[in-house]
Amino acid sequence: MKKITNLVWNLRMWKETRAQDLIEYALMAGFVAVAAGAIMPGVATQITTIFSKVSSSLTLAAS
Repeated sequence: MKKITNLVWNLRMWKETRAQDLIEYALMAGFVAVAAGAIMPGVATQITTIFSKVSSSLTLAAS
């Protein structure tokens, strides 16, 4: 019975795609930020500051 339950949960995980959109949007936002920093050097410092704040927030949330 336990093997069947594990199989059902694994099949549900493979079908789960709701979080995929969030990851794709996050990657796209990161790519746009890096591209903007490369094109406009004046914006690069502001982007670095934002990524530092996000990193700090994620570190605090993880602990």
